[in-house]
Amino acid sequence: MTTATTVTAAPGATARRLWARSRGLLLALLLLVVSGLVLAALQSGEQYGRLDPRSADRTGSRALAQLLSAHGVTTGVVTTAEEAAAAAGPHTTLLVADPDVLTADQLATLSTATAHTPGRTVLLAPGPASLQLFAPGVQAGPALTNAPRRPACSLPAARSAGDALLGGVRYETTAPAADRCYPGGGLPTLLRLPAPGTDRDTVLLGSPDFLYNFHLAEHGNASLALQLLGAHEHLVWYLPSVSDPSSAQDNRPGLLDLIPSGWNWALLQLTIAAVCAALWRARRLGPLVPERLPVTVPAAETTEGHARLYEQAHARDRACAVLRSAVRTRLAPLIGVPPGHAHTPDVLLPAIQAHLTTTTTPAADLHALLFGPAPADDKALVRLADQLDALENSIVPQERHAPREHPDR
Repeated sequence: MTTATTVTAAPGATARRLWARSRGLLLALLLLVVSGLVLAALQSGEQYGRLDPRSADRTGSRALAQLLSAHGVTTGVVTTAEEAAAAAGPHTTLLVADPDVLTADQLATLSTATAHTPGRTVLLAPGPASLQLFAPGVQAGPALTNAPRRPACSLPAARSAGDALLGGVRYETTAPAADRCYPGGGLPTLLRLPAPGTDRDTVLLGSPDFLYNFHLAEHGNASLALQLLGAHEHLVWYLPSVSDPSSAQDNRPGLLDLIPSGWNWALLQLTIAAVCAALWRARRLGPLVPERLPVTVPAAETTEGHARLYEQAHARDRACAVLRSAVRTRLAPLIGVPPGHAHTPDVLLPAIQAHLTTTTTPAADLHALLFGPAPADDKALVRLADQLDALENSIVPQERHAPREHPDR
């Protein structure tokens, strides 16, 4: 039987098909969301970095912070140069964890804030830029590996601590009052520079390894760290951060500034050429031009293709809806029913009942045949198609061949 009209399937059947097709994707999405929530819950704890006094990792310094707290020293963590400068008040120790990453403005801010304030500044492995402001006249020498070293100086903190794990950058100075401790290769890895006439000093450490949690209990590391950083009641622990607004480099060239000027002109020429090529190859604006299709597909092949798609999708509800709609559309003009009422049961069914050649078909069966539910399986669908074909053939032959308007297909 050839069909030409399609109707919308019942809402319930459409919902079932959508659920059958999308439930796998929905289950995968649900599993992904649950996994993300579980991972977020497992990793919701705060994470800190290297030399952070809040970190309990191997390279953190939480053990030292707790040791200082037990001796009455308060430790405050800051991440910006402005906070460090504001917190570096009198009788305060300022520890700069990584001075080499600071800009010139940040170093100048810290140097100005600590220059005339009683206290101590501790720099971990400072380079030439830091030394120029905080320790003028000190030169950084070649670095060496960390190893337990003897104090070899008169600094009370070093003599009390004894051997400690030091190394890294070595320093050279001609200041007579400087304390040169834990030498390696003739140059000290710990240098203390007292400020003349003030109760202030600067301590340079070639390596921060003895401050780590997993090294603190070795040799005299804990004693040396406690005496260097616990000399005052307050310790400001400055951890430079990339989020610091003052960390932006002044007058630093951007990406466009690094491109030679000749490339800018070449890019402009390429852009103009691309625009011209687009205008040349673009479709001309105007009315649509009808074209003949290269292949004509017979209606029978189209119908068979639709049927195979319905079969693959198990869309029996849509297939039976198409069959019933096509039969109702063809029967309506044969029995004198207007096309607008071809799908109205109260108008179509009495007219069909009056034109049947036999009166053995009850009205209830006729309603179930033309407007009933979808078949339960493929055999029932085939049986429904045969019944619809038989119903159409039972109409009076004279009326089938009578002159009539061509139905809208």
